[in-house]
Amino acid sequence: MGMLDKLFGGNKDYPPLPEDNEAQANINQVRAQLEELAHRAPDKLEVVPAEREAFVFLGKPPKRFGIAWIHDGKVSSLKELAEENKLSQLEVGKLVNKLGRAYEHASETPRFSTEVSGKQAVVIPSKGLEREVRQIIESAIH
Repeated sequence: MGMLDKLFGGNKDYPPLPEDNEAQANINQVRAQLEELAHRAPDKLEVVPAEREAFVFLGKPPKRFGIAWIHDGKVSSLKELAEENKLSQLEVGKLVNKLGRAYEHASETPRFSTEVSGKQAVVIPSKGLEREVRQIIESAIH
């Protein structure tokens, strides 16, 4: 079934994330929150690690996805960010479109795999994607 998955856009096999890697160190800083998210979310996780935080694409980006932001020792969903910052449906839609485009900009970035609470997660160690996602979220909530 692995070959069919690859042909039809299913799960891809990525090499394991090296242990002595900055991205791994950043994931370890938020591992507890990432594990909590992995237990709650049935969808595939794609983690963009940053220093003491992470952005997690859930589902099938760039088209059908959600996003979670691990920061300050907690996990914030897109829904929570929208409610806390009183974003309209239109603003949320624009935010999702911008995040989808940011994800596409990083399509050539090497990806790795790691295990989080028994679940395979994709790791995208991209400073450019990290910066772009942070700017998009911060501009929407400020």
